[in-house]
Amino acid sequence: MANNLDTARNIPPGAWLTRKIRGKDWSLKTYRYMVLLITFIAYTSYHASRKPSSIVKSVLDPEPDKTLNVHPWPIGSVFLKDEILGKNKYKSEYIGWEPFNGKGGTKKLGLIDVAFLACYSLGMYGAGHLGDTLDLRLFLTSGMIGSGIFVGLFGWPSVVAVIGNWFGKRKRGLIMGIWNAHTSVGNITGSLLAASVLDYGWGWSFIAPGMFIALAGVLVFLFLAAYPEDVGFPCSNVPAASAEAVAHDAEAQAQSEGIVEKGKNAPIREGSGVRRSVGLLEGCMIPGVLPFAFCLFFAKLVAYTFLYWLPFYLSQTGIGGEYMSVKSAGNLSTLFDVGGIVGGILAGHISDKLRARAITAASFMYAAIPSMLLYRIYGSFSQTMNIVLMMIAGLFINGPYALITTAVSADLGTHSSLRGDSRALATVTAIIDGTGSIGAALGPLLTGFLSTKGWNTVFVMLMLGALIAGLLLSCQVVAEINDKTSKLMRSTSGLQSSEGNAMNWLR
Repeated sequence: MANNLDTARNIPPGAWLTRKIRGKDWSLKTYRYMVLLITFIAYTSYHASRKPSSIVKSVLDPEPDKTLNVHPWPIGSVFLKDEILGKNKYKSEYIGWEPFNGKGGTKKLGLIDVAFLACYSLGMYGAGHLGDTLDLRLFLTSGMIGSGIFVGLFGWPSVVAVIGNWFGKRKRGLIMGIWNAHTSVGNITGSLLAASVLDYGWGWSFIAPGMFIALAGVLVFLFLAAYPEDVGFPCSNVPAASAEAVAHDAEAQAQSEGIVEKGKNAPIREGSGVRRSVGLLEGCMIPGVLPFAFCLFFAKLVAYTFLYWLPFYLSQTGIGGEYMSVKSAGNLSTLFDVGGIVGGILAGHISDKLRARAITAASFMYAAIPSMLLYRIYGSFSQTMNIVLMMIAGLFINGPYALITTAVSADLGTHSSLRGDSRALATVTAIIDGTGSIGAALGPLLTGFLSTKGWNTVFVMLMLGALIAGLLLSCQVVAEINDKTSKLMRSTSGLQSSEGNAMNWLR
């Protein structure tokens, strides 16, 4: 009885009010769609809040001789408003801001990125442990509203944990590949928000995304059910033998009776109450966690270098012999994330079909190497060439990054060594993404120093990072190949045995 009361107290206020007004509850399928939508919006806002520093780089450290010779992208006013009406209109922007417009300004921009991302990385490990211990809905809400104020506290591990709690392993790669489009949608939204208010002062480029994430935090508090148990459904990560049957029965009951009666849907667990979580060391011991964590270190080094430096690169690099404005560069850089959306979905779908996460991730990382080389060599030939090659690079760079931070983390967080318990979802995600975030901090920092020696040096670093990321999964790739080979051999042996029995019977 006490358990039922604890579960009832964890119902989100918005869901409780909707239930009272309608006189019946949503079905399990409806709740799943709601969880996908709300968490998608939540992390879209998280990623949007990371974009402002990349947009304002060229304002803080401009190169007047290049910035004045602007050229709008073919869509015209969408990418370039009235930014070229005169030299004096944006004179303060051309001068830049101390200390970034002086000697070593580019390096200082890199230090800003590492300060932000280092705090993010350190907070990730603790956030994952707390996410497996506390009420995920309240934890996300406080983190998001705090991020809206400080643009510094992030709750990514908890977001993945919520999705893992609601969805089993069937088609997890595809579902999470589509869901992980929030990363690129967030980057695009953040770029457009930050660029749209840049004319009013670069400070507004931080305020607008901050307001967005705070509002998303309120939405999470009102409607996000972190666990199926919170609204009367059984956990999706119960032992495999009964999971599908129980979920089906629960949904059928909800649809036929109209209301989910507490205590009648088994097995109900403690939901969002305070729970004992898996420790960081115990999480590291789960097979596959460390290799994927170190792979993500280099994958995010590459991805976040593009995230934080691509607008600056575009504004400082002649494309077709002409230079574009700061706003145009910020908006054009969003096409890298459009390619990333396709890459995340494609990587998830392929890994589901092949049942091979490591093979898929490693293959994408290796393919990212020639795509970056081609972008550097031929991207400056024309704007069309730049767009096409940028989107291809985004596809291969963001594909494995999306796969590892979502489907792989959810798989390992419900590893068989945990006996079907999802307590490690946020912790495992924190270990993997926290380690990756160290690389995310290192990439932009190194770029701040290496870009002074020329962009070719930066691209060499990025290609080496992609190569190492792929090589770090070699053991997992070999294991998956051996597993598939042994299954094929057993299948072939079984077929030959059945054929032999048939021949003996005919004799």
